[in-house]
Amino acid sequence: MPADDLARRAVVTGLGAVTPIGNDAPTYWANLLAGKSGVARITTFDTTGFDVKIAAQVKDFDPTVAMDRKMARRMSRFIHFGMASATEAVSASGLDFSDWSPERRDRAGVVLNTGGGGMEQVIDGTETLEKKGAGQVSPFAIPALSGSMGAAQVSMKYRLTGPVITQVAACASSVIAFQDALRLIRSGEYDVVIAGGSEAALLPVAFAALGNMGALSKRNDDPEHASRPFDRDRDGFVFGEGAACVVVESAQHALERGAGGRILAEVAGAALTSDAYHISAPEPTGRGAAMAMTRALRDAGVGPDEVDYIVAHGTSTPLNDVTETRAIKAAFGSQAHKVAISSPKSMVGHLLGAAGAVAALAAIGSIRDGWIAPTANLENPDLPECDLDYVPKVKRKARVDTAIINGFGFGGQNAVAVFRRFEA
Repeated sequence: MPADDLARRAVVTGLGAVTPIGNDAPTYWANLLAGKSGVARITTFDTTGFDVKIAAQVKDFDPTVAMDRKMARRMSRFIHFGMASATEAVSASGLDFSDWSPERRDRAGVVLNTGGGGMEQVIDGTETLEKKGAGQVSPFAIPALSGSMGAAQVSMKYRLTGPVITQVAACASSVIAFQDALRLIRSGEYDVVIAGGSEAALLPVAFAALGNMGALSKRNDDPEHASRPFDRDRDGFVFGEGAACVVVESAQHALERGAGGRILAEVAGAALTSDAYHISAPEPTGRGAAMAMTRALRDAGVGPDEVDYIVAHGTSTPLNDVTETRAIKAAFGSQAHKVAISSPKSMVGHLLGAAGAVAALAAIGSIRDGWIAPTANLENPDLPECDLDYVPKVKRKARVDTAIINGFGFGGQNAVAVFRRFEA
């Protein structure tokens, strides 16, 4: 694709977030740079009988920032988060869809991905059915639990009649959203795509299942230091919740509407691969993850020596962090020891289907502001395996022109997206 084909280059013009360390994008970014932890004892349900009692919860969130109370009562929490982050992103972009013609609306779409959708609707509906009978089950339960309803609600709010897409790929879900947005813009058929991910699966049954799998940190007495990617004392990830969205436009559309000053970064490339190995464990050599990074860089027309920052999947599990490090070494060769790497999960926990979306905000923020967020709690790297530059504990001033985000999901799903500084 010619570099001067601005109609087919995808740029980011707005950000939105709801996270355990801030319910808007600026607060999230400031706290991420400060190394603030969002992990604490669980308050949303009784953890008696659970081995794990900590999580990264969204706090003081009001769904009516993006919808009226009636809709809020009918919709699931993941929809609340997705709507709030999308609304913020649209506002930050300066887009006003109110006077758009039907033809322009046909050229705008939504990609909002999730891992679990409205899981609480199944749990609550089953309880109502058993206790009160079939006649008392909410008629809104099916729309509210549907994973696609987050994207649909965003499209209805802004009356966008282009594609409405929801992909479910476990913890890789929202990285895939950026690939889909990029492909839509590259097609030349679309001008605007609201893209991201939302997750609100922090429920007793999911929490118990992951705990019984041995995936979660049991550092109950020291929650703020429980998520410690690449550290030798890590013992599992911290369950989190939240959402993030970005507004992606064709560069031509952004420039023609006078929003050149709002362009934060370019979505330059993306790729997907599969390990085809195990339902939850990564393939030990990291081959699939490395191939995803290599293909994403190729798609962006970027060499490994041009990458300044990797926002790692970095889950704080014994298997992932070693495997991801191996994958980075395989994809980047000697450059692996020169590139900065960090993991937002050290502060916000693992947002599952929304993890890639909050990672994207970290990548975009680094390009915009020249700061790389740290890997909090990294005190003793797990040598000799985890021996790269993980930006331990303290943010770092650096010029970032190109950053990639990694998202690796259960089932061996690997997704990588490339962001770079936009130059017309």
